[in-house]
Amino acid sequence: MSNITRFDPFDELLRGFFIRPMDLKAGEAGMTPPSIRMDVKEQENAYVVHAELPGVKKEDIHVTVDGNQVSITAEVRQENEEKEGERVLRAERYFGKVSRSFQLAQDIDDTQAVAKFNDGILELTLPKRAVTSTKRLAIL
Repeated sequence: MSNITRFDPFDELLRGFFIRPMDLKAGEAGMTPPSIRMDVKEQENAYVVHAELPGVKKEDIHVTVDGNQVSITAEVRQENEEKEGERVLRAERYFGKVSRSFQLAQDIDDTQAVAKFNDGILELTLPKRAVTSTKRLAIL
């Protein structure tokens, strides 16, 4: 039995308005819009995060910690240019920001947190905040 598909002429028209051309052609050019891939490991007293940020400069990375919420933001620049002789046949660039936020099970002690960046890998050591016991107040 043959498959029947419905043609919507407005789909292609609207797609051009709402989807950036870079997104549509990024895969063809071998340049994919970047994303932050990461591993999060829990140790007894801390969380250790390894985030891949290839081609990003250390100065372009920002990490914020708010309680148990961690956010990583980076400014990314990718360029790919193919030349033949003196003529440029194709030049493609991507400039933008990537970000990733996640929550951990326990609050982070932001005064003891450490961030290192080496060979495109961001390593965060996020110590767990000591659990405070509830205090019962005496009524006078």
